[in-house]
Amino acid sequence: MSAPYLISKFGDPIFAMSVGIAAAVVRVNREEKEKGHSTQDILDTLKRRTSALFEQSDEAKIVVGKVGK
Repeated sequence: MSAPYLISKFGDPIFAMSVGIAAAVVRVNREEKEKGHSTQDILDTLKRRTSALFEQSDEAKIVVGKVGK
């Protein structure tokens, strides 16, 4: 009989996400280095993309403000 969980019910998904994210980071880093980019270039691009992802437009702030009131 096999164990239902490797770590625990809540630890398995966290472990799986960690392994997946680490694999993606290693792949992107390797591919960007092959293109001739430095680690600092890669980090700058990541910061720029994530800041744009979480940045809200003025219209979104107005809509959220009206819904919340």
